[in-house]
Amino acid sequence: MKIEINNLTFKCIIGILDFERIKKQRVILNISFEYLFTKDMFIDYAEVSSLLKSTMKTQKFLLLEDAILYIENLLLHIYPITNLQIKISKPDILKDCIVTLSN
Repeated sequence: MKIEINNLTFKCIIGILDFERIKKQRVILNISFEYLFTKDMFIDYAEVSSLLKSTMKTQKFLLLEDAILYIENLLLHIYPITNLQIKISKPDILKDCIVTLSN
């Protein structure tokens, strides 16, 4: 099975610029991963979404790269998943584009 969580949007502190360390900014998170589904073992996507939001909000990452590596390690440690893909976007940081980083 494959789970995709698309356009998970929330505000958090992320970035290295002075104003990014003070004011929360909008972030959009997209992830997908695969896992072996059985009737006794499934992954609760609502739980994953909540974990992603709370992690981003509490960690206050400096770099998107740090956030992706942290989330990757966290999810791989908690869940029996494969083919994990993560994209984090900062849609409001530049006026004329959306900045996205992915693994």
